Amino acid sequence: MALATAAGTVRATPLDEVIAAERAFAADAQTRGWVAAFKAFAAAEAIVFQPDPVNAQAMLAQRPDQPADTSLKWWPIWAGVAASGELGFTTGPYVIGDNAAFGHYFTVWQKQPDGAWRWIFDGGPRSAARSPFGPDTEPARLAPTASRSADAAAAMLEVAAAEKALARAATANVATAYLAVLADDGRIMGSTAPPAIGRAAFADELARRSAAIEFTALGGTAAQAGDLSFTYGTAAWTENDTPRRGHYARIWQKRAAGWRLAFDEILVVPPQPDAPP
Repeated sequence: MALATAAGTVRATPLDEVIAAERAFAADAQTRGWVAAFKAFAAAEAIVFQPDPVNAQAMLAQRPDQPADTSLKWWPIWAGVAASGELGFTTGPYVIGDNAAFGHYFTVWQKQPDGAWRWIFDGGPRSAARSPFGPDTEPARLAPTASRSADAAAAMLEVAAAEKALARAATANVATAYLAVLADDGRIMGSTAPPAIGRAAFADELARRSAAIEFTALGGTAAQAGDLSFTYGTAAWTENDTPRRGHYARIWQKRAAGWRLAFDEILVVPPQPDAPP
């Protein structure tokens, strides 16, 4: 929660700042258009999947700001931040046009040396229907944890080991692999269904994925406090005897039982027009 100062004013917490950054980002997209907003709020090293990982600023530089396109709207309904206060995330619904398309975004935020929050990853799947959670929804918050690694470097080594273990297990049984490391209060998404919250919903969402997936880590970053980490990589599987591929993005949080998945999404690369369905 925000803390009241002696003067009676309210001091924003780092998590408040992350949520405020997301809302400012979304508001800017309604003022100047989403292209200009994405350029303004992206860090220099930010990445997006197009469909493979590319530098966001380089990709956006190819898109004109004008005429302003304000058809994309989004808002946060869940967020988290590291204990060190410089790495966080938000996720929530997005809508394109007059209910022309729906989805759920996932944005990873990092505080810059000048104190500004900039996103370092943004992406999310389409949904079959509009979310019941509107822009006035008060975002839920990932509970902080008391568990820590020694520093960011140590955290990344530990998370890399957790990713390798998950990848090994997922080649045999995706559901079993995920359920062993998913935090009970985490969320996963990737299909056109709403984000899965809770063990029963996890099982349903995992059942929509291939029974076996090959994951390969590509990168990520960890918080200075050693309690939160963002990772991303490739995913490959077979569907109806046809090779398919995509990418994953995750948030890991260190807990008393070890590193646990607080968030996971798989973004599928659509088949090429001349490829089999």
